[in-house]
Amino acid sequence: MQSGSYPHADGQLMLTDSGLETDLVFNKGVDLPEFASFPLLDDETGRGLLEQYYRDHAAVAAEYGTGFVFETPTWRSNADWGPRLGYSQDQLDRIDREAVALVVGVRDSGPQLSGPTSISGLLGPRGDGYAVGTAMSVEAARDYHAHQVGVLAEAGCDLVSTLTMNYAAEATGIALAARAVGVPVAVSFTVETDGRLPDGSTLEDAIAAVDRATGSYVAYFGVNCAHPDHIWPGLDPSGDWVQRVGWIRANASRLSHAELDEAEVLDEGDPAGLGADYRMLAEAFPNITVWGGCCGTDVRHVRAIAAQLTPPPPGAARA
Repeated sequence: MQSGSYPHADGQLMLTDSGLETDLVFNKGVDLPEFASFPLLDDETGRGLLEQYYRDHAAVAAEYGTGFVFETPTWRSNADWGPRLGYSQDQLDRIDREAVALVVGVRDSGPQLSGPTSISGLLGPRGDGYAVGTAMSVEAARDYHAHQVGVLAEAGCDLVSTLTMNYAAEATGIALAARAVGVPVAVSFTVETDGRLPDGSTLEDAIAAVDRATGSYVAYFGVNCAHPDHIWPGLDPSGDWVQRVGWIRANASRLSHAELDEAEVLDEGDPAGLGADYRMLAEAFPNITVWGGCCGTDVRHVRAIAAQLTPPPPGAARA
């Protein structure tokens, strides 16, 4: 990772949140049309659910003495998904600003964190995170995402981030849009069960493509929305390129993306087992410092991850 190019560049362990949407749908019984959490910002009950979600996760970071990255609930608040839910561009801009204000409010009102914090404005793919669909060129992706990147940056984010990228050109466009306004950016790809992106490319090739096109502007790369068993095949401990990977948000489930799409019952996996998988990843790839969850995970999984990645108290056994 590039020291000094993002707000938490000192290599300290950072936690982030888990599978927001699956937690809300399956654990909290919340209806999320189009799998979008951002409309919850428009009513008092929804805002309360989001605030409690972030407080619960930040409390784990406080308990284990780690830093925390607050990622906004804006994964689907873009110009394609917003109109499906009746949101105009002006309304989406308001949502993005309010999302930043919400996580800033949670950070500032507790729980008290001893580690560093960052506010990350989260973007999602234009299409479906599990399938490429109609791919954009780098230039089209830059133009498409530039407006939201600008709004999130102006709202006061420390960095912008993007989850579930499934081909390099869209990720490159987002990174170029971030570079244009001078905000740090983190990029996370998703992989299939073989460790490759949905378009068939390797993580190594995707990261190299983004770095070539952006002058290595991306602060760090990540992998999300895949079980550690699926992430491992895509990583190479002997490759220099893997030093660019600094962020993992894995699924609880070992199901493929296609199987998850069809699932009607949440596969929450085993929190302790996921934590153990993360420990093995951390030992093999010490450059990874930002850890959270994705589909099927909740605060229990993040606590299990923290228990594995932080030193146990003197005389105590590791959880």
